[in-house]
Amino acid sequence: MPRFEPHPERRPAVVSGASSGIGAATATALATAGHPVALGARRVGTCEELAATIRAGGGEAFAHRLDVADADSVKEFAAAAADALGPIEVVVSGAGELAAARVHDLDSETFLAQLQVLLVGAHRLVSHLVPDMVRRRRGDVVFVSSDVVRSPRTRMGAYVAAKNGVEGMARALQMELEGTGVRASIVRPGPTATGMGMDWDAQTTGEVLEEWVRWGHARHPYFLRPSDVAAAVTAVVSTPRGAHLSLVEVQPEAPLEEAR
Repeated sequence: MPRFEPHPERRPAVVSGASSGIGAATATALATAGHPVALGARRVGTCEELAATIRAGGGEAFAHRLDVADADSVKEFAAAAADALGPIEVVVSGAGELAAARVHDLDSETFLAQLQVLLVGAHRLVSHLVPDMVRRRRGDVVFVSSDVVRSPRTRMGAYVAAKNGVEGMARALQMELEGTGVRASIVRPGPTATGMGMDWDAQTTGEVLEEWVRWGHARHPYFLRPSDVAAAVTAVVSTPRGAHLSLVEVQPEAPLEEAR
């Protein structure tokens, strides 16, 4: 007898922050792997366009507005996703935003707003979706974190604090879920080419990059693609039951050097 029943053939997944970047790439990758996917973000129109593209390619997808900073929005999204796709088997928490400012220059309301999205928003998804997974004694929860937990960066103090909180919460959750059949995992990307930070002005961007170089954060010019991180998330949730990829860090590979 196997130690665990295999994953069910149908594993509906929800992805927050699915309108762009890592979230959109993850929704696409999961759909390609056969998961029915619920896409949630504030830009619901963009999610609906991506859902239509997934369906046109033979996948199953559903889009619904989701603001993880709003408790009622998360509750409505969780219920709508389950009604549309059935019991949720996979939760990917990937919603995020980033304001570039030094900690002492950042006003507390902006600091709090980032924590509401990145940390409290992740908890809202957990609180609405994980209890049913525990009752069914299976499922995967994936928190998309950042390597700023291991190596903090300047101008990202609220983001660094929130991602540390996410990983701390995830590690506590892993302990609490042990023996329930539900796996909680952390995927920790390094620098990734997404829309985050694209609204910074040229001066801020230049100063940030200079500070990254000064602190040893920019060893080479390559960034991850969102699809690279999505592949890691897909690998985590596709791991056969009985094994648990608790932490996966993904870093961009350096460009090839000339042969010596």
